Amino acid sequence: QVQLVESGGGLVQPGGSLRLSCAASGRIFSIYTMGWYRQAPGKQRELVAAIASGGSTNYADSVKGRFTISRDNAKNTVYLQMNSLKPEDTAVYYCNYAVVAGNYWGQGTQVTVSS
Repeated sequence: QVQLVESGGGLVQPGGSLRLSCAASGRIFSIYTMGWYRQAPGKQRELVAAIASGGSTNYADSVKGRFTISRDNAKNTVYLQMNSLKPEDTAVYYCNYAVVAGNYWGQGTQVTVSS
């Protein structure tokens, strides 16, 4: 089993920044992809950004140039730096840990962008 602990959500004004963190523990695989998804009320969960073991990244078009995903393999932790936040970024953000054996999810952290 893999446990994911997220932190860093909160309330921020439009144009502000937040940094999300997600630490994995338990059965850590040597090859895995970590990422962030989000789900706004009434909408489906969508990929925000992901980073593979080798460091390659993938971003949703809506966040390109504003969000940056990174990882610390020694700490089994992934980060999401979110800049220039917009009201439409408001959602619950979920950490994801994907391996061949399956997917693991964090409990979610609320991000609210509002003035």
